[in-house]
Amino acid sequence: MADIVLDRIAHAPLPVQSENPSTLFSRSLLRKALAAGGLRWLPAALVFGSIAAVAYADFIVSSISLGYLYFLPLGIGAMFLRSRVSYGLIAVCVFLHDLFGPPYSSPLARITHNLTAAVGFTFVVYVIQTYVKQRELLDRAVREQRDQLLHDVGLAAQVQRMFLPNHRPSIAGLEIAGIMQPARGVSGDYYDYIPIDKYTIQLVVADVSGKGVPAALLMSATAAAVQLEAREQRDMLEVVERLNSGIHSVSDGSHYVTLLLAEIDARSQSLRYVNCGHNPALLFRATTRDFVPMSSSCSPVGMFDRVTCEVNQIGLAAGDILVLYTDGLTEAENPQEEEFGMERLSDLIRANSMLSADALMKHILEHVADFCRGVGFKDDVTILVVKCGFDGA
Repeated sequence: MADIVLDRIAHAPLPVQSENPSTLFSRSLLRKALAAGGLRWLPAALVFGSIAAVAYADFIVSSISLGYLYFLPLGIGAMFLRSRVSYGLIAVCVFLHDLFGPPYSSPLARITHNLTAAVGFTFVVYVIQTYVKQRELLDRAVREQRDQLLHDVGLAAQVQRMFLPNHRPSIAGLEIAGIMQPARGVSGDYYDYIPIDKYTIQLVVADVSGKGVPAALLMSATAAAVQLEAREQRDMLEVVERLNSGIHSVSDGSHYVTLLLAEIDARSQSLRYVNCGHNPALLFRATTRDFVPMSSSCSPVGMFDRVTCEVNQIGLAAGDILVLYTDGLTEAENPQEEEFGMERLSDLIRANSMLSADALMKHILEHVADFCRGVGFKDDVTILVVKCGFDGA
């Protein structure tokens, strides 16, 4: 399994990076960070318009020097225009102030005043340009880290999907369908169906506490452990004990997994299960049209250093439907903050019990998605449906 995972990671497609739109305007007056935005003419028009307004005021008011007003358009230009353009405007402002400003008492005073203005303008432009460049570098670094994080999360999601079943088992008398829909890029839910022999299959539905990357990592570890334990053909209680010991050793109880492990024997038409703090699965009886809840009998896996569970056994009949799910399904909320709940789920299963396992699974997901339309799923959603077709039913 490790070789398969590493091989798929190595050949995982990388996201295609499109050409930076700012390169299309590299010869623009604007800085590269702004050259691709809308209304590209507005900053340049504002700067040149401000310079013209200050020059006109300098021409009208001849009694005092208004050279300090040029700091405003130069400051705006330093923020929005390219560096060479910003420094070039310093010479323009000095020339306009010399041309329209008040007369000087001597040539030395004129030269001194113009040099002082040039130094002051240059200092302001330099400080603002330095600050803007640092902000641009910071923004670029943040964008690169964000893109890398999104790439890593996408790769992690691909690895997670490898732990999910990619084909349905062929067990005579059973229809099986499952789906997992993550609320984010990565998921804390897990489901699987593991054939034991041609008559027996084990079903697993698990939900890791918490959300995000930590929950996804623990989910992947749980999925790998469940698959390894199933290959050893251990008893369900032994599997739960070994999982509990392994998860508790790495999380120390701070993170845990709710787990429902069920085993269906199609030959004896029986169901054995262990529910470790998970939502009660629903077993629909075709004859009575009632439900048997498969409730929890012990604490979640990894919460405590020891776990004491018991195996429950139920008989099955033709037409019975078993629905396993995670709390993201029943706790989905509509815009009025009402939860979908087990009652709606039970009514939905009862009203559509004639559907195939795959059609019923899709119908449940679509119905819940419509219920929380406008809000969306806040948690991962997993649905696993098993329909019994014994005796040709």
